Amino acid sequence: MTYKRILLKLSGEALMGNQNYGIDPDRLSDYAGEIKQLTNQGVQVAIVIGGGNIFRGVSGASNGMDRVQGDHMGMLATVINGLALQSALENSGIPTRLQSAIEINEVAEPFIRRRAIRHLEKGRVVIFGGGTGNPYFTTDSAAVLRAIEIEADVILKGTRVDGIYSADPEKDKSAVKFDTISFKDVLQKGLKVMDTTAFTLSQENDLPIIVFDMNTNGNLLKIVAGDTIGTTVS
Repeated sequence: MTYKRILLKLSGEALMGNQNYGIDPDRLSDYAGEIKQLTNQGVQVAIVIGGGNIFRGVSGASNGMDRVQGDHMGMLATVINGLALQSALENSGIPTRLQSAIEINEVAEPFIRRRAIRHLEKGRVVIFGGGTGNPYFTTDSAAVLRAIEIEADVILKGTRVDGIYSADPEKDKSAVKFDTISFKDVLQKGLKVMDTTAFTLSQENDLPIIVFDMNTNGNLLKIVAGDTIGTTVS
């Protein structure tokens, strides 16, 4: 395997499947199956998941809600998604731990870096909920921060599209896909990979990001095995 320890970033919207909101059990089950393929190969897997399928702090703030309150609601949404994913993984026979950046001791461990690494070394999947624990930071920032803290080899960002394009491929049919691209070129071309804070943090720590289509079966295992899938930013 090319990568021994990965951080998988999933959007909350990905869990909706074909629904308009909430969590699709079939999609959860599919993801658990994909992740199990990795753990069966001895790959250490950490996951950060968004909360946009339940609540998004920024959109709440745009409707007149206090931004800090909205972001706290978004953090709780990521914990709900983390619990759902934990359940799906454990139903597939994968030992899983949910760690939260905000204390909810009845449902999740507090985030402790050394404990998280120990779980990974013992073959457990670790889900990081609660974002960074601070308002004004996205789950993209949480993903990069946790990946650096646990010394992950790569961030795998699972999306609906099969990589990074010169424009939105769903709107512009002439958009060109990049197989590889540098951090510098992403910034110069103004391409949207992650929010600027997360992207800069990844760049400063030389942590590669692979953007790929999470909904194509087998993609996750192929990437970790070294196949060229999606777009690699390095």
